[in-house]
Amino acid sequence: MLQEFKKFAMRGNLVDMAIGFTVGAAFTTVAKSVVNDLIMPIVGLLTGGADFADLFWLMKEGEKASPPYETLHAAQQAGAVTLNYGVFFNSVIAFLLVALVMFGIVRSMNRVEAKLEAEFGEDAAKPEEPDHKKCRFCRTQIPFKATRCPNCTSDLKKTVDLENG
Repeated sequence: MLQEFKKFAMRGNLVDMAIGFTVGAAFTTVAKSVVNDLIMPIVGLLTGGADFADLFWLMKEGEKASPPYETLHAAQQAGAVTLNYGVFFNSVIAFLLVALVMFGIVRSMNRVEAKLEAEFGEDAAKPEEPDHKKCRFCRTQIPFKATRCPNCTSDLKKTVDLENG
């Protein structure tokens, strides 16, 4: 059983997946930091310092203190039951900003990759495929991708296979 587990754990797919999750987690912390530390302060300035975290509906007042509660923390300390729509709203805004930042990063990476591939990639080194070729039997010009000659009806695919072995 130990050998079987070792074989399972060391499979290439599982190791690649673990590396992907680890890099993804690290990337997520960077994206969250961009949102929380760089973008959200700007959003706060633009919205007049609005923090939606203290927006809530009181469903049942707390036993330790009576309403009104100025902050969500005060309501929770009093033991009140609240519907925290402001925290949800903050989470949605953070999600959208993280998604936007991720989109920008992936888009930039794709552009750089496309430039590098165009400059140094395999596609740039490949010669273009010709439009026509000559039939091996009757020597007339035929379309390059043709598998049968329209003039002498020779099966060009079989002749190529026979010649290659």
